Amino acid sequence: MILHTEITGQGQAIVLIHGLFGSYENLGVIARALAGQWQVINLDMRNHGRSDWHDNMSYALMAEDIKDTLDHLGLDQVVLLGHSMGGKVSMEFALRYPDRVSKLILADISPVQNRPRHLEILSALDAIHLTSLQNRQEADQQLALTISETGVRQFLLKSLYKEQNQFRWRFNLKALIANYLQLLDAPPSKGPYPGPTLFIKGSESDYLLPEHQSLITTLFPQSKAKVIMGTGHWLHAEKPVAFAKIVTDFLLSEHN
Repeated sequence: MILHTEITGQGQAIVLIHGLFGSYENLGVIARALAGQWQVINLDMRNHGRSDWHDNMSYALMAEDIKDTLDHLGLDQVVLLGHSMGGKVSMEFALRYPDRVSKLILADISPVQNRPRHLEILSALDAIHLTSLQNRQEADQQLALTISETGVRQFLLKSLYKEQNQFRWRFNLKALIANYLQLLDAPPSKGPYPGPTLFIKGSESDYLLPEHQSLITTLFPQSKAKVIMGTGHWLHAEKPVAFAKIVTDFLLSEHN
């Protein structure tokens, strides 16, 4: 599948891959920060944003989507930066096609099976009857019955849009529900990816833990880690300047 892309800047290509329920717009702040020095390819994963919908969405399939898209763009080698689910897609692609990834940046995610933290969100989204929905405020009120965090609701509602007088989600909710257990899985390929790898952790997040270190070292032997203090899982949104500096420093570092 060739994915929807937004391309800015010039130079070495860096591909940005968003997380679950997201779109290319989630990483827009980082894209703008990098576009002065690199060609930034910000994309929508399958069943998200403006990319095509499909019933299946394993990490193997999504890694092939990245390959198809890079082939379509004529890009032999890129830097990959992925957040959360997008980080696992980035890992899988790098483990499958190590020669096509010059550097790998993984934002608050680890190559392990995750616990199911989104069941309430999926249930709340599924409970909204889009056909009778009058406005965004009504959708927010319905989500608030289950999701207390305003920021989470605002993030989800970014994907709500109106077309031909009908509200729709930009993500394929049916497919996300059907494939959710697969999305919790670890990347299936065993690699290793020998290139320079950077894990960036939010200090308040539990997605990336010390007990993952042994597996990380096995899969990504040239990896190192940075922690952004005072941030959770959405570290790039909470402290975009600090995040962009860490990414830029890593991209400009000498190891290739």
